[in-house]
Amino acid sequence: MPSTVSSETEPMIQSQTGRPIRLLYFAWVREKIGRGEEQVELPPHIETIADLIDWVKTRGPEYAAAFERSDVIRAAIDQRHVRHTARIDEAREIAFFPPVTGG
Repeated sequence: MPSTVSSETEPMIQSQTGRPIRLLYFAWVREKIGRGEEQVELPPHIETIADLIDWVKTRGPEYAAAFERSDVIRAAIDQRHVRHTARIDEAREIAFFPPVTGG
């Protein structure tokens, strides 16, 4: 069964197989995908940020392009920076962004 997705203007429809989560995209990740956020229903097998990235890459060419260099993309679960090995368990929001540089 395909996962359900909604944008800011569409309500998300849930099924019994997954769990809803809000994904946020920043900087060039957002630019390549073409949206800043979305609600998705994750397949049950998604357990870590790395699993989520692998799944997101399959959602279309824009996602594959945005996550082509997933090793440099940073993630945050409910506004806390995490490694790609972090479990997403009860996360309500996951953000993806490129490395931040400053001067």
